[in-house]
Amino acid sequence: MSERKNDWVEAMEHYMVDIRRRLHRVPEEGWTEYVATATIFEELQPLAFHLYMGVEAIESHSRYGVPGEEELEKAKTRARSKGVAEGFIHQMEGGHTGVAAVMDTEQPGPHLAFRFDIDALSVKESGDDCHFPAAHSFQSEEPGHMHACAHDGHTAIGLAFAHYLSEHKEQLSGKFTLLFQPAEEGGRGAKSMVDKGWLDDVDYFASSHIGIHNLSVGEISAMTSSFLASKKFDVSFQGEASHAGAKPELGRNALVAAASFVQGSYGISRHSEGQTRINLGTLHAGTGRNVVADTAMIQGEVRGETTALNDYMFTEVERIAEGAARMANVEAEVSVVGEGITGECDPEWRSILDQAAKNTVYINKIHDELPLGASEDVTYMMKRVQDRGGKATFMLLGTALPYGHHHPAFDFEEGVLNVGLSAYIAITTELMQRESFM
Repeated sequence: MSERKNDWVEAMEHYMVDIRRRLHRVPEEGWTEYVATATIFEELQPLAFHLYMGVEAIESHSRYGVPGEEELEKAKTRARSKGVAEGFIHQMEGGHTGVAAVMDTEQPGPHLAFRFDIDALSVKESGDDCHFPAAHSFQSEEPGHMHACAHDGHTAIGLAFAHYLSEHKEQLSGKFTLLFQPAEEGGRGAKSMVDKGWLDDVDYFASSHIGIHNLSVGEISAMTSSFLASKKFDVSFQGEASHAGAKPELGRNALVAAASFVQGSYGISRHSEGQTRINLGTLHAGTGRNVVADTAMIQGEVRGETTALNDYMFTEVERIAEGAARMANVEAEVSVVGEGITGECDPEWRSILDQAAKNTVYINKIHDELPLGASEDVTYMMKRVQDRGGKATFMLLGTALPYGHHHPAFDFEEGVLNVGLSAYIAITTELMQRESFM
């Protein structure tokens, strides 16, 4: 990367910080990212991309865990209050969020694709003065929601990279696809973009994540390992309400079934063939202290080092839910609301990034491979590319982390935005040279 490109990255720093902070103020969970989607579309409109949103960007039936109508209506109301045009809101009707941007140079060359996730979490953000967003007046304006996983930073990098590609279109060859993916949290969104066909003829695919490991800004992994397969599920129990004092025998207690399920599921045996996980995150049951609870609902997840181990965990969840329901004489339903598969990065990316980083001042150390130790639905995208002969990777971008991901005081060093942008520019330059199309 030439000195001129380093200067270009430096000149974009203010833009990325501004975008990151704008998005941080309005965190939106998966399939409700109306403000983020409109912001992305508007930022990309003046550039040299063909843009797709709504059902043009995602396959509707491939979405997992779409919120109910009440939550979607709240999202539209919030979008209107933030100035989102009715035309945009109409295109996203029913929670069809996300943007696909395609630039074809009309010159022979490889097809490069990149993914940037855009959603937030149901986490109440810290208001402490030592929390950087609070101290600098860009903390969440949405009670109970927060960008606690750096997706605001990912989106800012993606938009700045789009500016680079557009401004340098005449010096590039081939085709470029940028996917601004909704609903990464919970493994709900990637498959909807994969099934739309955006990655079917991609030669090289890259995505990245800020943080994960407490590295210094400037450190980057060329590849990521230890993607855990995961299933996100809801378990609902349906019983029958009755007066707890006058006619308790007429009731069928869903809360008792839920309690049995909680204890039983945490007793699932770990597996000798690799890592397995289970977590139950919420439990809601009943309507009052003197009413036999007729309903209960639990949100949970399982993970496994392999898809087979993940399936083992989920099969046990289903078995225990059925048993808990039979003991309490209620009905149980287990539904999958999100899913992720295991994945592997192609080793060629180490040499690609090594060579690419030689002329950038922003990357000062490259790690061979760092473990994720969690789940990421980017694996759906990686697998589609690899299944069709392309090369895929998922990079980690170093930053100090005062608190871990999904914590109310999560934050990252904004200097990592320059590192991420320079990595994508350097990769593009290197791949153009390797393919001898530049």
